[in-house]
Amino acid sequence: MRVMDGARMPRPDINEPIVVGGSPGLRRVVEIARRIAPGNAKVLITGESGVGKDVIARLIHANSSRADQRYVALNCASFSESLLESELFGHAKGSFTGAIRDRVGKLQWAHRGTIFLDEIGEMSLRMQAMLLRFLENGEIQPVGSDGPALHVDVRVIAATNRDLLAMVSRGEFREDLLYRIRVAHIDIPPLRDRREDIRPLVQHIVARSGQALTVNAPALAALEAYRWPGNIRELQNVVEQMIAMADGIALGVDQLPHAVAAVDRVALTPGRERRRRIADDIFEKLTTGGYQFWEHVYPAFISRDLTRADLRQLVAKGLTASGGNYRGVLRLFGMPDADYKRFLNFLSSHDCTVDFRDYRPSTRGTTLGGADPLFAPVAAAPAPFALPS
Repeated sequence: MRVMDGARMPRPDINEPIVVGGSPGLRRVVEIARRIAPGNAKVLITGESGVGKDVIARLIHANSSRADQRYVALNCASFSESLLESELFGHAKGSFTGAIRDRVGKLQWAHRGTIFLDEIGEMSLRMQAMLLRFLENGEIQPVGSDGPALHVDVRVIAATNRDLLAMVSRGEFREDLLYRIRVAHIDIPPLRDRREDIRPLVQHIVARSGQALTVNAPALAALEAYRWPGNIRELQNVVEQMIAMADGIALGVDQLPHAVAAVDRVALTPGRERRRRIADDIFEKLTTGGYQFWEHVYPAFISRDLTRADLRQLVAKGLTASGGNYRGVLRLFGMPDADYKRFLNFLSSHDCTVDFRDYRPSTRGTTLGGADPLFAPVAAAPAPFALPS
């Protein structure tokens, strides 16, 4: 076994990242990050996509005793299993097609520093086993190498937007690996639960553009009212879009995307008209790919941002467009056919099922033919089955 010599590694300057916002939830996250930073405990950061898990990982590194060493980030979802193994552990020349030279892996590159493994929930079980072995003994063996193992000293910070406990129960994630990486745990709340941070974030993004622009009060109100399913990443994209669309020094509602601007208007519109507007906006986003049903509509309904009446109105619009066919609604909403039973069961269990017969023309069978699966007969009520976890 050889021990890596970190003295030869260049020591880059690591600046502490800027954490924008002052909500109680964010202050708690930063407090925990600073408290655990000086030690060497492995850290698991959880939270929805776009909440800034990478920023908190860099904050921990910048406040640790390893701050003058390398901080190496790797997105585990960006590589196939074989390529991820090479990225982590390195490979020897000739170990596989295309390996024209020896390559140092990210773990070796991060010796005496920190490695950030983003989207760790996307690792295959085989890769999980290999990572667990490294965490237990600190040894790495490059792919195709027959030399002695290398021993490296790396602090591991992992992150995921998935429920690892649920994955463990389904046999998709190793329980022993979960315990290894979750010595310290930081859960970052979504942006919709810390709306106090939206205004300072907007001001920070605008200031970073270097342009003398301001965001007026109606636009700020609309930004604060929106749910932000994509969290800070989505907010940043929207504000940058507003800056690109600027026709003066003030950014207003006219520069907002329709889905964001409509939220504030809809909130002030009661009753049936409000439901129609919400259904129209969501239907447009679903059918154009801007929204995903299970990622955007489902959480909004569960958190009561959408009512049963809103959801029934949305389903009715889908049935109108599909000629009274639930399979057609599924495809309009961008869901795979495998979600058919799950979708129907979700509607049924929450009393949101709409009678398809009210939207099916009596001539449908003769004009379009029964052979087209889009218009195949659909049962009025789904057969009982277990809801997915």
